[in-house]
This record gives sequence, C-alpha cells and structure tokens, in this order.
Amino acid sequence: MRGMDHAHSSVADNLTQALERIAQAASRAGRRAEEITLIAVSKTFPAHLIREAHAAGARHFGESRIQEWEGKLPQVADLDAVWHLVGHLQSNKAARAASLFHAVDSLDSLELARRLERARAALEPQPAARLRVLIEVRLDAAPAKSGVREEDVDALAEGVLALPHLELRGLMGVPPPLGDAPGPRPAFRRLRELRDALAQSTGAPLPVLSMGMSHDFEIAIEEGSTEVRIGTAIFGDRNAKNP
Repeated sequence: MRGMDHAHSSVADNLTQALERIAQAASRAGRRAEEITLIAVSKTFPAHLIREAHAAGARHFGESRIQEWEGKLPQVADLDAVWHLVGHLQSNKAARAASLFHAVDSLDSLELARRLERARAALEPQPAARLRVLIEVRLDAAPAKSGVREEDVDALAEGVLALPHLELRGLMGVPPPLGDAPGPRPAFRRLRELRDALAQSTGAPLPVLSMGMSHDFEIAIEEGSTEVRIGTAIFGDRNAKNP
C-alpha cells in the first residue's frame, strides 16, 4: 500500500484514475459517466489537499466533523465547490451545520430535520437557498450504525418534504462491512428499490442515490448510484497524524 507522502503528491493522478474507474463502471451498466457525481471525502485531510483536488477538477467535497470543518473552511471558502456533510450529525450541532454546508447527506431523524429547518430559515440574507438533504438509511443491522430504519423512511420523508427550507434529494446508505456475505451489491440494490418506491409514493423526484466508497463504488454505480463518496482512493490512507 502506498505511503501517505506519495499519495498526497499525486492527488491529481488519483482523481483522474477514480474518474476513469467511474466511467468504466458506468459504461458496464449502460450509463453515462456524467450521471455520477464524485464527492471527494476530505475528512481528516488538510485544506491544501482540498485545494489540490479542486485544481485537478473536483467540485464536491465531503466532511464528517463540524469542528474540523470550521477550522478548514476559511482556507478554502474562495473555491467554487459544494460542501457536503457526510458523517453523523448530532442534533445540538444542527445550527452550525446549516450555515457551514450546502448539503447534509446523513439526515436520520425528523427532530434533526426540524432543527436544520429552523437554522436555515434564520440565515441572512433571506430567502436563504434551501439546504439539500439526503436521508441516511441503515443498511447494516448492527445497532451502533447510524441511519433510519427502512420501515421508517416513508414517515421521515413525508416530514422533510413539508419543510420549506430543506430540499429532499434522495437517499444515502453504507452497506455492511467488507467480508460480510453476500457483499455490498444486495444492499445497494435494496437502497435503489427503496428510493424508487419512495419517489413513487411521495411524488417527489428524489434523483440522488449516494452509495459507494473507495472500496465498492464501482459495484454501487452498477446498481444505480448517482453519488459516490471517495476518500482513500484520492487522498490516501488516513492515519492519526492527519489534523
């Protein structure tokens, strides 16, 4: 496995390779590469690597921790980019998230949605752009995992659709860990079917399926993913030395 220094020095090359793999997976599935958005997951990596990835063409970035992102945002705020919160969001940090991100991809409760709604409504100037949200669905039965249960998705979606400052765009999910039979494909397929059924029952477009990371994004694309969250394959391995 490549060392961190080598990985950091070749962010542009890594991004090019990831885009090529996305295009190949899309082609196998009879899809166009333009249908898939790459979210470069920059959590734990310094701001200068976000700038490097942006210079190489990345326009969507994913972060997980509010405090970490507050420290990095001033260094990259001038970039033309879309900032996604992809990690679990605690309700007491909703107000900060609503002002720091363009999208919250890990919505998992109506209480959290209402807090984001109130915070977004309070932003100046008014009217503030709607905050894009995805409902995170728990695809792994482990109790420690975040996300809403599949049987609760419909009720949460109906509640979110009633909030004028939030824009529900679709679903997000993380499959069970690698090594668990039968692999991630059935979970990805189930999430796609859940999204399709939800779009039909609510009448909302719900065009986004955020599924697939560095180790499984090609399978996710074959199963209909429209957003893939890629960190390690672009920035290298995370370790404790990263700020």
